[in-house]
Amino acid sequence: MSTEQYDVVVVGSGIAGLSTAISAREAGASVLVVDRATESEAGGNTRYTEAYMRMASVDEPADGLADALVDDFMGHPDPGITGDAGRAWDKRSPLLRAHPMVDLDYVETFADNAGPMLRWLEGHGMAFAQLPTLFLTVSTTRLAPVGGGLALVETLTRRAKELGVTFAYESTLKELVTEAGAVTGIVVATAQGRRTYTGTVVLACGGYEGNAELMARYHGDKAMTCRPVARGGNYNKGEGIELALAAGAATAGNFSLFHAEPIDPRSGDPEAAIMAFTYGVLVNIHGERFVDEARGPIDAWYERTTRDIQAQDRGMAWMILDAAGQAVPNIRTAIRTEEPAITAASLEELAGRLDLDPQVLTATIEEYNAACPDGEWDVTRPDGLATDGLSPAKSNWARPIAEGPFAAYPIMAANVFTFGGLKVDTSSRVVDRDGRIIDGLYAAGEMTGLYYSNYTGSTSVLRGATFGRIAGAQAAERAGARTGGTTRVGEEVAAS
Repeated sequence: MSTEQYDVVVVGSGIAGLSTAISAREAGASVLVVDRATESEAGGNTRYTEAYMRMASVDEPADGLADALVDDFMGHPDPGITGDAGRAWDKRSPLLRAHPMVDLDYVETFADNAGPMLRWLEGHGMAFAQLPTLFLTVSTTRLAPVGGGLALVETLTRRAKELGVTFAYESTLKELVTEAGAVTGIVVATAQGRRTYTGTVVLACGGYEGNAELMARYHGDKAMTCRPVARGGNYNKGEGIELALAAGAATAGNFSLFHAEPIDPRSGDPEAAIMAFTYGVLVNIHGERFVDEARGPIDAWYERTTRDIQAQDRGMAWMILDAAGQAVPNIRTAIRTEEPAITAASLEELAGRLDLDPQVLTATIEEYNAACPDGEWDVTRPDGLATDGLSPAKSNWARPIAEGPFAAYPIMAANVFTFGGLKVDTSSRVVDRDGRIIDGLYAAGEMTGLYYSNYTGSTSVLRGATFGRIAGAQAAERAGARTGGTTRVGEEVAAS
C-alpha cells in the first residue's frame, strides 16, 4: 500500500470540501481532495441543488438567521449543563462542550462570516443574485449562485486545480489513520487497491442518506418511504461520520430526523419538488385529509408538511387542485416535476384514476368545501382565509375544490440531507465526547450537526461554504505548525 503526504487532506468535493481546499491552498498548504464519485458526478448534493442562501444581500444575512437556528426546538436540555453556554469555550464544562445542542458561538461565527465568504467566492469566479425560487409565498430573503450548485462545483473545482489542488476521484474513505491520539491521515480504497494519504484531515463528505442500513438504524421504517432528493445524495454513505464516531467524536443535530422535501415519486429528476399544495388539498391513499395544508408561507412549512405526508400509509399523499388552483399565477414554478398531472373531469373519475375509494374522496372534499368561508383569496401571501369547524383545519387559502377539471400529483418525502452529525467548534475542529478537540481532525458541511426539529431554510450550502473556508484556513495553519511551513505536494514517501 503506497503513501502520499500532503499538508491537508479533504474528503468530499461538494461546497464544503471545495471551499476547504481553496482556503487551505491559499494559506500555502499542499492539498488533496478525495471523492468516491467519478469526476463527472463529483460534488455530492451541491452539484444538483439550486443552492439558495439565506441572505439579504451578498454582505448581509437575512433578518433573523441566527434566531431561527438558536430557536430550533432541541428537546429539553438540562439547565445544569447548559447554564454556562455564554461562557468562553475553555471555561465551559466538558459536558457542555460535548453536549448535542446548538452552540451559540458557532451560530455567531456563521452569521458574521457568511457575507465575507460570499465576497471571497466572488473573488474565485462566482456570481450571486436574487433569483426566482420555487416558492410562491416566502418568509425570508434569499440569494443564489448564478448557475446554481452546478456552477459552484464546476467553477470552484476549476479554480482549485488552477491553484494546485490535487484531486483523487473514485476513492472511498476506509480508515482514519491515528498516531498518539491525533488523526494523521486517511486510507482510501480505489480500483487499483488501497492508498494512504497523510496530512491534517478535513471531513466534508456529507451525511448518510445514501446508506440504507444507517437510514434504517436511525429512522426505522421511515427509511423505506424516502430516498435521496438527487443522485448526488446516493454517494453520501456516512463513512466520515462512522469513522469519526469510532474515534470518539461527539455528536450534534438530531439523528432521528432528516431534511424532508416533497417530491413526485414518479420523477427521476433531481429535486422534483411539489410546493403547490397550499392551494389545494392533500389526501392520503385512503382518500382522507390528514394535515393543515397551509399553516403559513410554504417555504417555512413545507418540511413539516412533508413529514406529515411520510407518516401516512406507504409514505405518500395526493395533492388535488381544481381549475382555480391550477390557474394560480406561476403555479408551474412550484411544481418542478416533469411528469404530467393525473386529470379528470369529476372527482369520482379522479378517484378511479388514483385508485382511491370514490365515495371516501368525494365525502372528504364535500366536508372540506362546506367548511370553507366566503371571500376572495390572496395567493401572494398568507391570507387568513381559514376553514371553520374542520379537523384538520386549513389556515390559509381555504376555498372550495369545486371546479373541474381536477388535477392530482403524488407526493413523497425526499431526504435532502440527514440532521445528525459531528460536533465541531467555531474553528471546525471535531470535538470528542469528553469535550476535547480531536487533534488533526476537522469537519464541515452536512456531516456536521446543526438542525434538530426543523431545517432553517437556505442555510445548508451557505454554512458548508462558510465553515469550509474556516476549516481550510485552520487546517493549513495547523499543518504549517506541524511541518515548520514545509509544503509537500503529493510527495511519495513509501510504497509496498
